[in-house]
Amino acid sequence: MSGKTASRKTSRPALVPRHVAVVMDGNGRWATRRLLPRTAGHKFGADALKRLVRGCVQQGVQYLTVFAFSSENWKRPVEEVSALMELFVQALQRETPDLTAQGVSLRFLGDREPLNERMRELMVQAESTVVEPARLRLNVALNYGGRWDIVQAARAAQTAGVELTEESLGRYMCLADIPEPDLLIRTGGEHRVSNFLLWQLAYTEFYFSETLWPDFDEQTLAHAIADFARRERRFGRVSDKAAPADPAGLRVA
Repeated sequence: MSGKTASRKTSRPALVPRHVAVVMDGNGRWATRRLLPRTAGHKFGADALKRLVRGCVQQGVQYLTVFAFSSENWKRPVEEVSALMELFVQALQRETPDLTAQGVSLRFLGDREPLNERMRELMVQAESTVVEPARLRLNVALNYGGRWDIVQAARAAQTAGVELTEESLGRYMCLADIPEPDLLIRTGGEHRVSNFLLWQLAYTEFYFSETLWPDFDEQTLAHAIADFARRERRFGRVSDKAAPADPAGLRVA
């Protein structure tokens, strides 16, 4: 479903997703439309992430997972990738204390090996900051891919000598220790998951917004959560609501 900007007056819906995942898409197009370099879009996108975190805290979301840099993003122009990496370093240095002050704990998902040593050090420092009780647990997917996640889980299970089943493999996936996402939000008008949390999104509700990521704000988040609250999540079960019968007299889900 496509979303529109919500009204300025927002209230917390009756049903709030425990875990929200977000594909933050549209930075480059936002900048291009303003005759700015693509890197400018990423800088403004960092401000949108701060608004998202603030909005999740206000709405009572417990877990937030954002797609910051995919394993496929290395294919972008070298200058853009270098600027993104520097932006990540600056954000870690500048924003970690503020996140801690808001009661936000931070951790990273993905393959850290290709990242430079300075970035890896800052990631470890940010994760080591203890926030208890945390108002929000923020997971940042950095050099992450859903297929990579499944492969690394399978390798870990194999190394442990565990028989592969859906349950056993799930224990080795990234985010295995927290609830799977209830709601996935993707901005930028695209309707795909782009190799994000492929295992974890099996029963997630999707919300697609035309809003380009740098324009995302607390009202856009509130609109997505309000839409989520109106949905009936069945997880394969028959609807609790009245459903029409088919000619054979069987209920139709």
